[in-house]
Amino acid sequence: MEVTENDVKRIPVGNLRVSREEFVAVWVAAELLDVQQGERGVTDWYAGGVAVTCEWIAGAVVRTRNGRRFLAYSPVTNRTATAYEELIEAEYLAAELLDVRRPDLLTARPGWCEAIRATLRWAWRRTGPPPLVVPAQARTAG
Repeated sequence: MEVTENDVKRIPVGNLRVSREEFVAVWVAAELLDVQQGERGVTDWYAGGVAVTCEWIAGAVVRTRNGRRFLAYSPVTNRTATAYEELIEAEYLAAELLDVRRPDLLTARPGWCEAIRATLRWAWRRTGPPPLVVPAQARTAG
């Protein structure tokens, strides 16, 4: 998904524990990496996990290839509710146990569980580094 100015404006202030600018840079990088890998025929579950987690935290409207639009769903519990502080905390706790509850994901979607955990730890708990390295030019672009 392309992250638009409108998407950025819609991010609820209470949903982030990092700066909006830093969050958006990671989100854009994840979306771009996901698209680039897909164009090369590679399914990058880590980039996809970061992207969908950012979409949900941001309350983004996701568009399917056929044009259907829907609110981003939560990456672990598949809630369709818009993210807010209590739901983000619940999602974080569920993410910490995701690979224990769903060990099949470790082989079916390598990198998915860790991407979600890393994104929530960073953006919500502020207890880790950004889940992706963002090139310097991407941080200053805009």
